[in-house]
Amino acid sequence: MNDTAGPILSVLDTVPVWYGVQAADSLHQLLELAPAVERLGYRRYWLAEHHNMPAFGTSTPPVLIGQLAAVTSTLRVGSGGVMLPNHTPLVVAEQFATLDVFHPDRIDLGVGRAPGGEPATARALRRTGDPAHAGSFGEQLVELVDYLTPSGEGERPAVAVSPPPQRPVPVWLLGTSESSASLAARLGLPYAFAHHLNPAGTAASVARYRAEFQPSERLAQPYVAVSSQVVAADTDEEAQWHAGPIRVAHVEGRINPLTLFRTPEQAARYSLTSAQQDYLEGHFAAQVVGGPETVRRRLAEFRAEVGFDELLAATPVFGLQARIRSFELLAEAAQPARDSSGLSPVSSASSS
Repeated sequence: MNDTAGPILSVLDTVPVWYGVQAADSLHQLLELAPAVERLGYRRYWLAEHHNMPAFGTSTPPVLIGQLAAVTSTLRVGSGGVMLPNHTPLVVAEQFATLDVFHPDRIDLGVGRAPGGEPATARALRRTGDPAHAGSFGEQLVELVDYLTPSGEGERPAVAVSPPPQRPVPVWLLGTSESSASLAARLGLPYAFAHHLNPAGTAASVARYRAEFQPSERLAQPYVAVSSQVVAADTDEEAQWHAGPIRVAHVEGRINPLTLFRTPEQAARYSLTSAQQDYLEGHFAAQVVGGPETVRRRLAEFRAEVGFDELLAATPVFGLQARIRSFELLAEAAQPARDSSGLSPVSSASSS
């Protein structure tokens, strides 16, 4: 980690779907949002795979990646992530090798091991439904990395990706635990930790990844991105208002996974139990929510606590302009800590 340069800023998106808003409208909004964050100097835009969850419009990250890469020019676009147990490594490799043909050196493949849905959906995605099936994840990941690494001249593997990769397509491992940190470290891959899901495990997992990291042909030094809920507004009060739907979604989604995101007005009327309020206070104290000075302070504290290289801002804020404003304020808050190019120190030929 470069302490003087500060974190690179990127986006993690689930394409939130709101009550009263069509999923198609949320998807179309991406075509305005991605160019906006590109203009603000963000490094990458990632989309997270979910299935049978109406509040999230990201069932097909490869399709969305192609759409966003086509309306941007410098932004890296990728998955955060593709849930590998849902797919065969060969199919994923061919999807991302194809994307790289049309958008060379701009495509990232972040990979996770969760199903991205409940058990019935996992079975519909042609998984076994047996939790033990996840035990083959490490082998699947190695197979995927091999597919996305160009063969030597004159060599052709028994099973070849079509189109053949012209360069190593960057592969990241996503996780929420120390076991994923160890796997990323052992394989010499960049690591992205879902702090917005498991803030209690972030610091230990990042520390373990750095301690156990083994250099590889793809990555010489450890590199860590951490996702956080980020809601920035012109005042602390306004930020808390915009964060209301996310807070409600954290508790309501556990009760009814088929619910949609509520608007800020609807969230303000939602009745929370004292236990739910206590849980939310603890969870969101670890995220980045507030006005400009609060965000600046919290960003610095967060990085000092965890030691990450890059921040993936998860910002499911209602309304396109409010969402863009949140990304603007985050960029301003991080400005003194960013290098002059606004780009990641990790080379595009390895993990960026």
